[in-house]
Amino acid sequence: MTNFQEDLIGWYRIHKRPLLFRQDADAYKIWISEIMAQQTRIEAMLPYFERFIEKVPDIPALAMIADEQLNKLWQGLGYYSRARNLKKCAQVCMEKYDGKLPMTKAELEQLPGIGPYTAGAIASIAYHQRVSAIDGNVIRVFSRLYDLHADMKKSAGKKQVNAKVEASLPDEDHISDYNQALMELGALVCIPKKPRCEQCPIRSYCQTEDPGSLPVLSKPKPRRIEQKHLYIWVYQNKLRIVKRKEKGLLYGLYGFDEQKPVKYEKEIPLRPYTHIFSHVEWHMEASLVFVDWEDENFHTLTEIDALYAIPSAFTPFLEQVQSDFMF
Repeated sequence: MTNFQEDLIGWYRIHKRPLLFRQDADAYKIWISEIMAQQTRIEAMLPYFERFIEKVPDIPALAMIADEQLNKLWQGLGYYSRARNLKKCAQVCMEKYDGKLPMTKAELEQLPGIGPYTAGAIASIAYHQRVSAIDGNVIRVFSRLYDLHADMKKSAGKKQVNAKVEASLPDEDHISDYNQALMELGALVCIPKKPRCEQCPIRSYCQTEDPGSLPVLSKPKPRRIEQKHLYIWVYQNKLRIVKRKEKGLLYGLYGFDEQKPVKYEKEIPLRPYTHIFSHVEWHMEASLVFVDWEDENFHTLTEIDALYAIPSAFTPFLEQVQSDFMF
């Protein structure tokens, strides 16, 4: 190994967090943890990960799980397409790979919901394949390490980082710790706004004089604003929830009606709420509307909590009903 690799791996072995999915380098656990960690902080996703592994311990179980149960386990993590792709991927693995994840990065990238980074993480950590696993943390570390000023959201910047990372990879015996060390360094030390350079084990190799200014990232397009009004139909102590249509945001999940019933007895406004997605904002108002009939879509709060995955876009209104009304 080079001095750079030794310094980084040595630091990692001393300072790494004792995360559950690192304990046995199991490909399934690494995969689930990496998908959950997308758009979610590690610390926030850990309770979800532990619950998920307990209920769905392997690929055969994941391939067979009912959609409603899967969504309920995923509730609170958001971006439910990730959960749908997990199940699709598990089903492909049952059909083509004897219920296991394939070993190579190239094969992994062909599976639903697995991109280059996740494929590299699984292949290198679980199977000791000498491949890169480049996420936002690694991009930040290498853009600072080599003082790279290209836009890292564009292909030229990505190619620069990819070339530097690929050239830095150690042999198969050390690749697992090396890739995890880069991720951990970016998460704990080489952080976005105020990097902790005094704690950095590879500080002597760093070429930038202004780490806080890197990486260069072009500004995203402004989010689209959409106005919505939800109507929570109420009959006695039950609320009406409906399955969303099979297209658009949050499709296939449960929420509230966007149409007022033709006949109702009383309407009570709720406090408004704005929910932010990656590319759109929902500016939402909501009302309770009391009706004198029910159908199969009406459920008690206890039933909703136990059986249905309500997306976080709608839960503030559900919480208002729970706290402000005697249901």
